[in-house]
Amino acid sequence: MARLVVRILLAALFLLAGTVHLLNPNLFMPIMPSWVPAPLGAIVISGICELLGGVGLLVPSERIRRAAGWGLLLLLLAVFPANIHMAAAQIRVHGVPSANWISWVRIPLQPILMLMVSWSTEIWPRRKSLNKGVPS
Repeated sequence: MARLVVRILLAALFLLAGTVHLLNPNLFMPIMPSWVPAPLGAIVISGICELLGGVGLLVPSERIRRAAGWGLLLLLLAVFPANIHMAAAQIRVHGVPSANWISWVRIPLQPILMLMVSWSTEIWPRRKSLNKGVPS
């Protein structure tokens, strides 16, 4: 039951984030590191991935939930440099609280989100199946 609750909360987070990325991608342009090619495209793609991952977390199929979990883990890794860039360069974004410490707090939250995604989708740790002792 706890995994379900965490999955629902994560789905809401990713669906909200994906919606914001698609409705107002220019909001995220200031935090894009200069080395990212086609930053607007990267923002739109990340928004689409967040939406797909959020929906995938809600699908009853265990296989789809795990695939969504792996996709979200890769996405969280991919956007991590932008979070570091935002904090290190003290970038202020309209609509985001302006204290620099908030940007730094987001950095350790990223691995916590990754653990929550991994746990709630049973990527890690994997539960043992009761059928023939094989992993589920």
